[in-house]
Amino acid sequence: MMPPAGRAPTQKPTQKGHGRGSERPYSDLDSLDPVVPDGSVATRSRTERDMAGNADETAEPIEGTGRIRAIGERLILPLPAAASARLRTRGQNAVTAVLDGHPFDLVVEPDGAKGHWISLDEEMLEVLGRGDGEEVSFALTPSAAWPEPAVPEDLGEALAGADGVGGVWEDITPMARWEWVRWVGATKNPDTRARRVEVSLDKMRNGKRRPCCFDLASCTDPEVSKSGKLLGIE
Repeated sequence: MMPPAGRAPTQKPTQKGHGRGSERPYSDLDSLDPVVPDGSVATRSRTERDMAGNADETAEPIEGTGRIRAIGERLILPLPAAASARLRTRGQNAVTAVLDGHPFDLVVEPDGAKGHWISLDEEMLEVLGRGDGEEVSFALTPSAAWPEPAVPEDLGEALAGADGVGGVWEDITPMARWEWVRWVGATKNPDTRARRVEVSLDKMRNGKRRPCCFDLASCTDPEVSKSGKLLGIE
């Protein structure tokens, strides 16, 4: 089934059954290994790349308390450094989360400085009943099961209308689909974004399973980041 076109990716409460791109030039080199800020290649094992069925089911939850922070009109929950350090990677991490006693399946985002944060959408904030400056308790358990990303409208329409792409999109892991969505969305420039949609289709049409190349540990949400770092990070 091809993904529906829709709004930008967001996390959803578990009870509703759902989950939630440092600007780098497109390269013809089809590497699955991300380029890190010093220009070297960070090699990841297949286990780490896919996290498919190999998560430690006995992992202890990462527990703590964070304070909600506003960036423009967005509200986020930055994780304390000690909690962030216990996550599996410096990039995105799929987790089963309990926030103030409420369960969520979500993806924790990198801040570009080896830390992480959680995006809080309107539905999550309504469930939590919290606002800017208020504290939220959390328990995060790394998960092997990545929630499906919400595919933005432009990419969804392009995928639905493209020949020779659907098989690759369906065959890749949810984690890989997150990477495509993240890469397309990691720019405010509409021309660059349109080009990335075209490149994504071309790469998948040729059997490529992941975008290339960008720093997976950078903060790539253009609404809350600049130069690959979460706004407000020194």
